[in-house]
Amino acid sequence: MFGTDRNALRKLYCDSWEKFTSNQLLSALEQQIVNVVKLHPEYHTMLESPEASLKAEFTPEMGQSNPFLHLGMHLGLHEQISTNRPNGIQDLYQQLVLKYGEHEAEHAMMECLGEAIWTAQRNQTLPDEVAYFECLKGINK
Repeated sequence: MFGTDRNALRKLYCDSWEKFTSNQLLSALEQQIVNVVKLHPEYHTMLESPEASLKAEFTPEMGQSNPFLHLGMHLGLHEQISTNRPNGIQDLYQQLVLKYGEHEAEHAMMECLGEAIWTAQRNQTLPDEVAYFECLKGINK
């Protein structure tokens, strides 16, 4: 969706939020971004400072999670749910929403997504959809 240019991705988030706050017309992608950002007021100030956002480093050693990664994972889940890939994720998501609420269900699912991505990077492979879906099913137990 964005490629690998970190600054271009961060700028898209900042620009989307700026357009929203100044009542400008948003593209479909910008609207998706804004919908996720609205759920995270703790990131609003950061997105209103594009220069600082482009330069910011978020490392575990600094005790900070990466807000851009967090928002991107929400968007990734939305894409998975809309395409039902892995197969069955739409139904599982609806079950989790009923149990936990939409935002908390997504945060729980993001733990599995993060693990799947981390494992794939460590093993230099594609993410294992079967293991990922098994992790997701474990949330609902």
